[in-house]
Parts: sequence; C-alpha cells; structure tokens
Amino acid sequence: MEKILKKHADKFRFGLVGVANTGIDVVVLILLVAFGMPAVVANYFSTTAALIFSYFANKNFTFKFDGKHTHKEIGIFFAITLFGLWVIQPVIIFLTELLVKSYFPEKYTILTIGKALATVVTLVWNYFLYKKLVFKK
Repeated sequence: MEKILKKHADKFRFGLVGVANTGIDVVVLILLVAFGMPAVVANYFSTTAALIFSYFANKNFTFKFDGKHTHKEIGIFFAITLFGLWVIQPVIIFLTELLVKSYFPEKYTILTIGKALATVVTLVWNYFLYKKLVFKK
C-alpha cells in the first residue's frame, strides 16, 4: 500500500489542489450567476480566479517543481489551462444545458451537472498535459 501511495503521490496532491480549485471556481461561478450574470460568462471569471491559484499550487505542492520556469513553460501552463477552462468547459456547460433542460427545470441543477462534467474532463486534460509538458522532471 505504501508503494502505491508513493508512486501516485502527485495524483493525490493534484486531486487536493483540484478540490480547492473547484471550490474557488464553483463559489465564484454561483455568486456571479446569482447576481444575474449568464453562466457561460460567469464561468470565464470563476475559472480565472481558480487558474491563478492553480499555477502556484501545482508548481509548489502537486509536482514540487523546484526549477525556475521560463516564460515559455508558464505560457504552456496557461495555454493548457485556458483551453480547458475557456473552451472545453463552456462547450460542455452549453451542451449540458441543451441536453438536460427538459429534465431539470432548475437552472442551478443544470449548471451543477454541466460544471461537474466539465470539471472532470478538464481535470484529466490538465493533469496529463501539466505532467508531460510543464512540470516535467
């Protein structure tokens, strides 16, 4: 069991950072929607807040990257993350709204379902690309 935990420690840390990111993202998203902002627009703001936290948490905690990043690596991190947050997530949220609105009349239920699906997809996207392209040892 100890070998498994050690081998996958970065995945567990990534999960913890993901929980924190998701908390930041969802709280900001719900607040903005509650104040009347459309969900897809609010998603851009909420994901930006989570993005800033994500970079520092993943660099220092998840991957324990002690090297100095170049502007190129930081750019790759932001490109990967922003594509996931600003392209993949809005598409999934939008499609979820279209597909489930007749089953769930409550807009927050639909938003939660869409955001949950979008979060899972971008979590996998981010982990593999961060590990291979940004925080490689």
